[in-house]
Amino acid sequence: MKKRFSVARLTGLVAVALSVVAAQHLAHSAEAATKIPPPAQDEKAGAAHSETAVFAGGCFWGVQGVFEHVRGVRQVASGYTGGAASTAQYETVSEGDTGHAESVQITYDPTQITYGRLLQIFFSVAHNPTELNRQGPDEGTQYRSAIFPVNAAQRDIAQSYIAQIDKAHVFGGPVVTRVENFKGFYPAENYHQNFLALHPDYPYIAINDLPKVTDLKKMFPDLYRNDPVLLATTAR
Repeated sequence: MKKRFSVARLTGLVAVALSVVAAQHLAHSAEAATKIPPPAQDEKAGAAHSETAVFAGGCFWGVQGVFEHVRGVRQVASGYTGGAASTAQYETVSEGDTGHAESVQITYDPTQITYGRLLQIFFSVAHNPTELNRQGPDEGTQYRSAIFPVNAAQRDIAQSYIAQIDKAHVFGGPVVTRVENFKGFYPAENYHQNFLALHPDYPYIAINDLPKVTDLKKMFPDLYRNDPVLLATTAR
Protein backbone atom coordinates (compact mmCIF):
# COMPACT_ATOMS: atom_id res chain seq x y z
CA MET A 1 0.00 0.00 0.00
CA LYS A 2 1.36 3.41 -0.94
CA LYS A 3 0.92 5.98 1.75
CA ARG A 4 0.85 9.07 -0.39
CA PHE A 5 0.77 10.60 -3.83
CA SER A 6 3.33 11.32 -6.55
CA VAL A 7 4.99 14.73 -6.66
CA ALA A 8 2.59 16.13 -9.24
CA ARG A 9 -0.49 15.04 -7.36
CA LEU A 10 1.01 16.10 -4.03
CA THR A 11 1.41 19.68 -5.20
CA GLY A 12 -2.01 19.76 -6.87
CA LEU A 13 -4.25 18.42 -4.11
CA VAL A 14 -7.50 20.25 -3.49
CA ALA A 15 -9.42 20.47 -0.22
CA VAL A 16 -11.86 17.71 -1.16
CA ALA A 17 -9.06 15.27 -1.88
CA LEU A 18 -7.40 16.07 1.44
CA SER A 19 -10.63 15.31 3.25
CA VAL A 20 -10.85 11.93 1.56
CA VAL A 21 -7.26 11.07 2.51
CA ALA A 22 -7.90 12.10 6.11
CA ALA A 23 -10.98 9.91 6.31
CA GLN A 24 -9.06 6.93 4.93
CA HIS A 25 -6.33 7.27 7.56
CA LEU A 26 -8.42 8.00 10.65
CA ALA A 27 -8.48 4.30 11.51
CA HIS A 28 -4.68 4.22 11.46
CA SER A 29 -3.75 6.95 13.92
CA ALA A 30 -0.29 6.92 15.42
CA GLU A 31 0.64 4.11 17.77
CA ALA A 32 0.81 5.07 21.43
CA ALA A 33 4.34 5.66 22.68
CA THR A 34 5.78 3.05 25.02
CA LYS A 35 7.99 3.85 27.99
CA ILE A 36 11.10 1.67 27.94
CA PRO A 37 14.28 1.64 30.03
CA PRO A 38 17.48 3.19 28.67
CA PRO A 39 20.02 0.77 27.21
CA ALA A 40 22.21 -1.04 29.69
CA GLN A 41 25.03 -0.98 27.12
CA ASP A 42 25.90 2.29 25.40
CA GLU A 43 28.76 4.21 23.86
CA LYS A 44 31.02 6.32 26.05
CA ALA A 45 31.10 10.06 25.53
CA GLY A 46 34.38 11.48 24.31
CA ALA A 47 35.57 14.69 22.69
CA ALA A 48 32.96 16.59 20.68
CA HIS A 49 32.64 15.24 17.14
CA SER A 50 29.98 13.99 14.74
CA GLU A 51 28.75 10.42 14.48
CA THR A 52 26.10 8.85 12.27
CA ALA A 53 23.17 6.54 12.97
CA VAL A 54 20.87 4.97 10.36
CA PHE A 55 17.39 3.73 11.32
CA ALA A 56 14.33 2.55 9.40
CA GLY A 57 10.92 2.66 11.05
CA GLY A 58 8.17 3.04 8.45
CA CYS A 59 7.51 6.27 6.61
CA PHE A 60 10.61 8.42 6.79
CA TRP A 61 8.54 11.60 7.12
CA GLY A 62 7.65 10.91 10.74
CA VAL A 63 10.98 9.39 11.78
CA GLN A 64 12.87 12.36 10.37
CA GLY A 65 10.42 14.75 12.01
CA VAL A 66 10.90 13.18 15.43
CA PHE A 67 14.71 13.22 15.37
CA GLU A 68 14.81 16.80 14.07
CA HIS A 69 13.44 17.73 17.50
CA VAL A 70 16.13 15.90 19.50
CA ARG A 71 18.90 17.83 21.27
CA GLY A 72 22.37 16.85 20.16
CA VAL A 73 21.18 15.94 16.67
CA ARG A 74 22.87 18.08 14.04
CA GLN A 75 21.13 16.84 10.91
CA VAL A 76 18.56 14.26 9.79
CA ALA A 77 18.08 13.16 6.20
CA SER A 78 15.33 10.96 4.79
CA GLY A 79 16.49 8.34 2.31
CA TYR A 80 16.84 4.73 1.29
CA THR A 81 19.04 2.00 2.77
CA GLY A 82 19.48 -1.70 2.08
CA GLY A 83 19.47 -1.83 -1.72
CA ALA A 84 21.49 -0.66 -4.69
CA ALA A 85 22.15 2.94 -5.70
CA SER A 86 20.42 2.34 -9.04
CA THR A 87 17.06 1.66 -7.35
CA ALA A 88 17.19 4.40 -4.72
CA GLN A 89 14.25 6.42 -6.06
CA TYR A 90 10.89 6.78 -4.36
CA GLU A 91 8.69 5.33 -7.11
CA THR A 92 11.02 2.32 -7.49
CA VAL A 93 11.41 1.70 -3.76
CA SER A 94 7.62 1.90 -3.37
CA GLU A 95 7.29 -1.28 -5.41
CA GLY A 96 8.68 -3.14 -2.40
CA ASP A 97 11.23 -5.37 -4.13
CA THR A 98 14.43 -3.32 -4.12
CA GLY A 99 15.73 -4.34 -0.69
CA HIS A 100 15.62 -0.71 0.36
CA ALA A 101 13.86 0.53 3.46
CA GLU A 102 12.68 4.10 3.90
CA SER A 103 15.23 5.28 6.46
CA VAL A 104 16.85 8.25 8.12
CA GLN A 105 20.49 9.15 8.53
CA ILE A 106 21.09 11.01 11.79
CA THR A 107 24.22 13.06 12.37
CA TYR A 108 24.71 13.69 16.08
CA ASP A 109 27.13 14.86 18.76
CA PRO A 110 27.77 11.93 21.14
CA THR A 111 28.74 14.33 23.92
CA GLN A 112 25.13 15.56 23.94
CA ILE A 113 23.23 12.38 23.06
CA THR A 114 24.44 8.80 22.76
CA TYR A 115 23.65 6.15 20.19
CA GLY A 116 21.79 4.20 22.84
CA ARG A 117 19.56 7.15 23.71
CA LEU A 118 18.78 7.61 20.00
CA LEU A 119 17.75 3.96 19.97
CA GLN A 120 15.56 4.51 23.03
CA ILE A 121 13.68 7.27 21.16
CA PHE A 122 13.54 5.12 18.02
CA PHE A 123 11.94 2.20 19.84
CA SER A 124 9.64 4.11 22.20
CA VAL A 125 8.43 7.11 20.19
CA ALA A 126 9.44 7.08 16.52
CA HIS A 127 7.74 3.82 15.51
CA ASN A 128 6.29 0.52 16.70
CA PRO A 129 9.06 -2.12 16.67
CA THR A 130 6.60 -5.02 16.95
CA GLU A 131 5.00 -4.47 13.53
CA LEU A 132 6.51 -6.67 10.81
CA ASN A 133 7.01 -5.02 7.42
CA ARG A 134 4.50 -2.27 8.13
CA GLN A 135 3.84 0.84 10.18
CA GLY A 136 0.31 2.15 10.62
CA PRO A 137 -1.33 2.37 7.18
CA ASP A 138 1.87 1.53 5.27
CA GLU A 139 2.70 -2.04 4.24
CA GLY A 140 5.71 -3.64 2.57
CA THR A 141 9.34 -4.46 3.27
CA GLN A 142 10.26 -0.86 2.48
CA TYR A 143 8.48 0.05 5.74
CA ARG A 144 10.27 -2.54 7.88
CA SER A 145 11.78 -1.83 11.26
CA ALA A 146 15.56 -2.01 10.90
CA ILE A 147 18.82 -0.69 12.29
CA PHE A 148 21.86 -0.29 10.06
CA PRO A 149 24.95 -0.05 12.31
CA VAL A 150 27.85 1.80 10.72
CA ASN A 151 30.43 0.10 12.96
CA ALA A 152 30.86 -2.89 15.28
CA ALA A 153 30.19 -0.88 18.44
CA GLN A 154 26.79 0.25 17.16
CA ARG A 155 25.92 -3.33 16.20
CA ASP A 156 26.74 -4.56 19.70
CA ILE A 157 24.67 -1.81 21.33
CA ALA A 158 21.69 -2.41 19.04
CA GLN A 159 21.68 -6.19 19.49
CA SER A 160 22.11 -5.88 23.25
CA TYR A 161 19.28 -3.37 23.54
CA ILE A 162 16.84 -5.47 21.50
CA ALA A 163 17.59 -8.44 23.76
CA GLN A 164 17.16 -6.22 26.84
CA ILE A 165 13.75 -4.81 25.93
CA ASP A 166 12.51 -8.16 24.67
CA LYS A 167 13.46 -9.75 27.99
CA ALA A 168 11.70 -6.94 29.86
CA HIS A 169 8.46 -7.56 27.89
CA VAL A 170 7.79 -3.84 27.59
CA PHE A 171 5.82 -4.28 24.37
CA GLY A 172 2.73 -6.33 23.65
CA GLY A 173 4.72 -8.62 21.37
CA PRO A 174 8.30 -9.44 20.39
CA VAL A 175 10.54 -6.84 18.79
CA VAL A 176 10.85 -7.60 15.07
CA THR A 177 13.49 -4.94 14.36
CA ARG A 178 16.27 -6.33 12.17
CA VAL A 179 19.92 -5.42 12.63
CA GLU A 180 21.15 -5.33 9.03
CA ASN A 181 24.45 -4.72 7.29
CA PHE A 182 24.95 -1.12 6.23
CA LYS A 183 25.38 -0.92 2.45
CA GLY A 184 25.12 2.83 2.04
CA PHE A 185 22.56 5.59 2.52
CA TYR A 186 20.96 7.34 -0.45
CA PRO A 187 19.15 10.63 0.27
CA ALA A 188 15.53 10.83 -0.82
CA GLU A 189 14.15 13.41 -3.20
CA ASN A 190 13.97 16.99 -1.93
CA TYR A 191 10.19 17.00 -1.64
CA HIS A 192 10.44 14.31 1.05
CA GLN A 193 12.95 16.22 3.20
CA ASN A 194 11.71 18.09 6.30
CA PHE A 195 8.19 17.05 5.31
CA LEU A 196 6.73 17.06 8.81
CA ALA A 197 8.15 20.50 9.62
CA LEU A 198 7.04 22.00 6.29
CA HIS A 199 3.61 20.35 6.03
CA PRO A 200 2.23 19.91 9.58
CA ASP A 201 -1.37 20.19 8.32
CA TYR A 202 -1.02 17.44 5.72
CA PRO A 203 -3.53 14.76 6.84
CA TYR A 204 -1.03 11.88 6.91
CA ILE A 205 1.32 13.95 9.08
CA ALA A 206 -1.37 15.31 11.40
CA ILE A 207 -2.83 11.87 12.04
CA ASN A 208 0.22 9.60 12.08
CA ASP A 209 3.27 11.69 12.91
CA LEU A 210 2.60 14.87 14.89
CA PRO A 211 1.51 12.78 17.91
CA LYS A 212 5.02 11.28 17.92
CA VAL A 213 6.59 14.71 18.33
CA THR A 214 4.16 15.40 21.19
CA ASP A 215 5.17 12.09 22.79
CA LEU A 216 8.85 12.96 22.41
CA LYS A 217 8.33 16.23 24.29
CA LYS A 218 6.34 14.46 27.01
CA MET A 219 8.58 11.43 27.49
CA PHE A 220 12.00 13.01 26.89
CA PRO A 221 11.73 16.65 28.06
CA ASP A 222 15.48 16.81 28.66
CA LEU A 223 16.19 15.84 25.05
CA TYR A 224 13.40 17.76 23.32
CA ARG A 225 14.15 20.86 21.26
CA ASN A 226 11.22 23.02 20.19
CA ASP A 227 12.81 24.35 17.00
CA PRO A 228 13.68 21.49 14.66
CA VAL A 229 17.08 21.28 13.01
CA LEU A 230 16.20 21.18 9.31
CA LEU A 231 18.15 19.55 6.50
CA ALA A 232 19.54 21.97 3.91
CA THR A 233 18.50 20.54 0.55
CA THR A 234 20.13 20.76 -2.84
CA ALA A 235 18.69 20.35 -6.31
CA ARG A 236 17.81 16.78 -7.17
